[in-house]
Amino acid sequence: METVKIFELSKEYLEHLRESIAEENVSFIRESMEGAKKADIAAILDELNMEEALFVLRTLDPGYSADILIELDEDPQYKVIKAMEPSELATLIDHMESDDAVDILNQLVVKDREAVISQLEQKEKSLHIIELLRYDEDSAGGLMAKEFIKANLNWTVVQTIEEIRRQAENVDKIYSIYVVDNKEKLIGRVALKKIILASSETRIGDLYEDNIISVPTYMEGEEVAEIMRKYDLEAVPVVNVKNKLVGRITVDDILDLIREQAEEDIQAMTGITDDVEESDSVYRLSRARLPWLLIGIVGGLMGAGFIGFFEEGLSAVTALAFFIPLITATGGNVGIQSSTLVVQSLANKSVFEDSLLKRFIKVLLVAVLNGLVLAAFVLATVVFMYGQDIQFAFVVAIALFSVVLLASFMGTLTPIVLDKIGINPAVASGPFITTANDLLGLAVYFTVATLLLNL
Repeated sequence: METVKIFELSKEYLEHLRESIAEENVSFIRESMEGAKKADIAAILDELNMEEALFVLRTLDPGYSADILIELDEDPQYKVIKAMEPSELATLIDHMESDDAVDILNQLVVKDREAVISQLEQKEKSLHIIELLRYDEDSAGGLMAKEFIKANLNWTVVQTIEEIRRQAENVDKIYSIYVVDNKEKLIGRVALKKIILASSETRIGDLYEDNIISVPTYMEGEEVAEIMRKYDLEAVPVVNVKNKLVGRITVDDILDLIREQAEEDIQAMTGITDDVEESDSVYRLSRARLPWLLIGIVGGLMGAGFIGFFEEGLSAVTALAFFIPLITATGGNVGIQSSTLVVQSLANKSVFEDSLLKRFIKVLLVAVLNGLVLAAFVLATVVFMYGQDIQFAFVVAIALFSVVLLASFMGTLTPIVLDKIGINPAVASGPFITTANDLLGLAVYFTVATLLLNL
């Protein structure tokens, strides 16, 4: 029995590969990568420099290299395609589906892009690519591929099978056959199983299902992703304003979009303003983090000035300083929790979602319950563990309760307002909420102390 070859990613293999590239040992590269998954090869190439990665891609079969190029991380991919000659890149693009080809070409300036398109061997593909380049890359039109199989409702099963065979080389995944009328308008779909089991002269018009879900070319990618998630679709057809079938979006394209958006949201929530990765340059990483860090510094300096305003009170009751970290940290945590839940609900909007008033009432009730529990715990701790008098303990407890209420309100309101004015609400969950709640917490803490302790 023949054993299946397993491709193993390891530092040892990476070093061996680098030596083979330096020695131009083409046979080792081809033999060691034979049968390996394209994602595994892409992971190895991400670790190489541009010249090394380019050498490997030139060594392998063009169809295989095209698949690997698609899988590369953004920065290595850009460096490789910029280094390729137009004819060389065109050869790889001839082996890609149109949506993947557009993703590659969108990284080039218009002049270079047109040079590549002019050298494509498949003229039909070049027309498809030119059409797709018109759409915004995050819209349904920008996400769709032009490679799909359709059948006229008047065709027989034999004619449809002939079309499937003709298109099989261009279409990697066939989930179902889309059915159109004589004006190319989408009217339904037919499953492969039905075609296989039907008699050869049966009309497609007698087999198709008309309860098909489609999306328009202008629909946002996030909405497409939600529709595919909700109805558990592996692929969805795309139509133009006249309901003519123009493409399809497969689940792998949507997964890529969801991953990219999740990475952007995570970076925004942590105060990173640019799309960066750990492997990027020191300058780019610093530039992406500095803006929000500077806002945090400004907020901290304002807080220091605020504390200085109550210097006399702190001198009179030095114990107040001990609990400043408690107040600011609790406010920040509560704000982040509230805003995260709101951002999550905004990302998964429902027609049955509560009104704004109901949301705030619910937030208020949760904040009151959490605030009472935390305040009671802190009150007992300050009295029994820190040996402070009951009046001082009430200052800390009341301030903490008030901060929980305010932070919950801020964490809920800010993402909603940002979403209404068209700004990504994920940015509200980062340093902005934390800094704002720090200042509010200090204001509340010292105000309560001034009123109750007569500072």
